[in-house]
Amino acid sequence: MPRGNEPSDFAGRGSSALGGRRAIRSTVTSIIAPTPDAFGVALSSLAWRRAQLIETLRMSLQVNINGTLVPKEDAKISVYDHGLLYGDGVFEGLRIYSGRIFRLQEHLDRLWESATAILLTIPMTKERMADEMNRTVAANGLVDGYIRLLVTRGAGSLGLDPNRTSDPQIIIIADKISLYPPEFYETGLEIVTASTIRNHPAALSPRIKSLNYLNNILAKIEGLRAGCVEALMLNHQGEVAECTGDNIFLVKRGELLTPSVDAGILEGITRGVVIELGRAAGLTVRETTLTRHDVYTADECFLTGSAAEVVPVVKVDQRPIGSGTVGPVTRDLIARFKAEVRRA
Repeated sequence: MPRGNEPSDFAGRGSSALGGRRAIRSTVTSIIAPTPDAFGVALSSLAWRRAQLIETLRMSLQVNINGTLVPKEDAKISVYDHGLLYGDGVFEGLRIYSGRIFRLQEHLDRLWESATAILLTIPMTKERMADEMNRTVAANGLVDGYIRLLVTRGAGSLGLDPNRTSDPQIIIIADKISLYPPEFYETGLEIVTASTIRNHPAALSPRIKSLNYLNNILAKIEGLRAGCVEALMLNHQGEVAECTGDNIFLVKRGELLTPSVDAGILEGITRGVVIELGRAAGLTVRETTLTRHDVYTADECFLTGSAAEVVPVVKVDQRPIGSGTVGPVTRDLIARFKAEVRRA
């Protein structure tokens, strides 16, 4: 098999050696007097090197574990941690805008409520937690980004008993996030209703933001298999609850409608902000029972979440919502939300 430019190709064969020398001269000439094509190659090389540099910088992101910053590739917890073994723990997802953590206090309050509900004592005060989060953001030089804050039950035995665990782990990850492509915010999402229903509140309260997200993941898989990036979830009574990672809003006859907390939803922080913004805009906002019929016949629809922000929905179960385009109320609330996060 030929082996290209191995030394043996140049030794003992004059024509090959001569060809090699000509190739070398040609290469040197192209470096000294580059052609337009050479400039293109150089620019491509620079772009590649820039991408590599960015990736290198990303690889050196700092993760905060129990108040200590470590490179993300060295960030480790015990494989016996019940957060890993059983999804036993709680978390929050927060946004960073202009170097500030958006609605930090509300997120911390919800984290502590989730922990209280599962009898998990967080070994850090809210004040110290806030300081550590801000320190992690600063260490990674983030102006706009996302924080994933986790508290695990801690390492224990290979059994469910939480009393046999110790040393809960507090993990703070600050990084970039892009949940949906930018064009979806202009043209809107198409979603489907999943057959997987939201957890029954008497089994595991959806108001607990736990590390066990399998309920949502199974519904997400249904959506992805249907060619959609999100899926609508119903509750055990067949009513509209929320999507796999976002709360849902409808606009109908000038009113802003969203499922109430007792529909079996997570009480989203961004949901609360949009309710505030809607009322400030003069809209009647109602937290009420909704069915798929209400969704299909709505004038507008959109989703909210810390990662998603405010994203329009233009089709549900192959049915156009309203005109099938992003509506004026949705566009207005998106603009108001963008202004709010920069002002906060």
